[in-house]
Parts: sequence; C-alpha cells; structure tokens
Amino acid sequence: MRYVIIGAGAIGGSLGGRLHQGGHEVVLVARGEHGRVLREDGLTLVTPEGRARLRVPVVSGPAEIGLAPDDVLVLAVKTQDTVAALDAWRGRPVLGGGTAGERLPVLCAQNGVANEVMALRRFRRVYGAFVLLPATYLTPGEIVAPGAPLTGLLVLGRHPSGIDDTAERIAADLEASRFRAVTVPDLPRWKYLKLLGNLGNAIEAVCGEPSPELHVRARAEADHVLRAAGIDRADDADIAELRGALVETREIEGEQVSRNSSWQSIRRGGSVETDYLNGEIVVMGRTLGVPTPVNEALQDAANESARLGRAPGELSLDELVARIAAHERLTVGG
Repeated sequence: MRYVIIGAGAIGGSLGGRLHQGGHEVVLVARGEHGRVLREDGLTLVTPEGRARLRVPVVSGPAEIGLAPDDVLVLAVKTQDTVAALDAWRGRPVLGGGTAGERLPVLCAQNGVANEVMALRRFRRVYGAFVLLPATYLTPGEIVAPGAPLTGLLVLGRHPSGIDDTAERIAADLEASRFRAVTVPDLPRWKYLKLLGNLGNAIEAVCGEPSPELHVRARAEADHVLRAAGIDRADDADIAELRGALVETREIEGEQVSRNSSWQSIRRGGSVETDYLNGEIVVMGRTLGVPTPVNEALQDAANESARLGRAPGELSLDELVARIAAHERLTVGG
C-alpha cells in the first residue's frame, strides 16, 4: 500500500514521516513554501529521538502523481479545506480504470465529525480516525512530534461503521511505524469523544493559554446537546486505557512546547477550523433548541482572531469570559 498524504502539516507530516521511516511507500502533498522546502531539503522530523532528514517524495497536487489501485489517500487538511481537497482528487484516474472516488480508500485523519460525511458524498470507501498525536508545524519543512515512546494513537474504522481488511492493513502499517493503532466497528462514538476534547482548542488559540474551567463548561454544553440528539460517545477512560503510558508528550530541547492545532493555525496567520469543532455543537444546539452560549462565544472569538490576524494571547481570558457572559445573557433574553 502506498500512502498519499494530502496535507503534510503537523498530523500529515508526522504520519508520513513515520510511515516512511517504517519502510512504507509515502508521497506527501504540500504547496507553497512548505512544499518547496520539502522538495529541496526533505522533511525534517523532530522527535525525542533526535532530528531526522527524510527524503520523502513530494507533489503539489493530484496532477503530479499517477494513482494506483493499492493507494490510500490520507486526508490531513483542516476541515475548512476538506471539500476543495476531496473535489481535487475524486475524479483522478486510477491505473486499470475508474477514478479515485470510485476505487480508492480515503482516510480522514482529522478533527471533528464532518469530514467523513463530506468524503462519503465523493468517495465510496471512507475511513476515519480518532487521532491523538502531539505535533507542531510552524516552520516550513519541519514537523516536531514530541510523543514517546510512541508518536501517537489512532483509533480507526470504516465510516459510518465496520472494520474491513483495508482498515486492518492500515492499522498494521501504523503499528509498525511507531504508532498505537486499533480498529473499531463504531467509529463515530470515538470521533464524538475527540470532538469534546477539541472544544478547548479555541481558548488556547485566542488567549494563548488553556483554561480547564472554560473547557469543562464547553464540554458540559456539548454533552447536553449530544444527549438531546441521542448520540452516543466513547468514554475518556476508553482512550486512557488504549493510550496508557505509550504516548506521552516529552519536552524537546530548543523546541516550542506542543500546542493544539487551532493555536498553530492562528500563530501561522491562517484560517481556523473552529466552525467544525465548537461550531458543530452550536449548529446541533440550534437545531434541537438547546442553548450553547459558551461554544458560541468560543467560535466567534476564534474566527475573529483569525479574521483580524491577532496572535494567540491578544485577547485575555478575562475578556473571553466576559464575552461568554454576554452570550449567556443574550440566550436568557431570547
């Protein structure tokens, strides 16, 4: 199996780098300055073991690669970029006949619960993953992955349900490449648990620091919404058991402390995927008539920071709390 990593940022670069080191065929898809550095100098993968310069093949898009029947497309872009990426690849021809959308599996290694649905509109074979992988991408060509002794944990399955030979083969390749990887028949339960964990991303992205108290409040709202919707989720204890002491974030001398993906997006001056994290809870709450003022305030603040080009920390926690209170008053007032 060859892995075509669409989006070679923190997650995609870590997956591609480790799979390459594990002896698997990998192609990274990256554009701009990041793509240029990857082509000219290779991927620099920084882990607790040290710095490795990896000469992984790189393309800027689907027109630069011929697809084969044993390829796996790994989607690792932010959710706001998912539709464009899927549309770019779905119609590409595959050796022997047919298109990527008809013949190839696509694995969504992404946050949120919307990507697999978007993919299923365009691809017949869709897989998803709960991804727990501390990694940072701030410098073109360089990915810092401080997880140890294993780089990350992935819980894999077919969407919307089931396990098949492809899922098992992907998991086996990841297991052989410094990851803990397990397959489950009920993937959405695990994706909703990951969604709850990502609701705090906006806090750190906006304020520059986490707030466990605000995260708890955002999760409480979300749990209320999920119960109202009749949506089941896995438990934190399930992930803790799988993770154990296998994936711990280690400090790497001279490197930035690992921050969440939304913080990295704001830090790089890009768009942020909060509409598909806190915003997922907001839209469900509005559909069901369940108030979600905390998640609404976090969604608005993160989008504002991205739109205005604010750096993490330019809005204080006190200011964010005041915004949440204003949303709560608006909710009470109808």
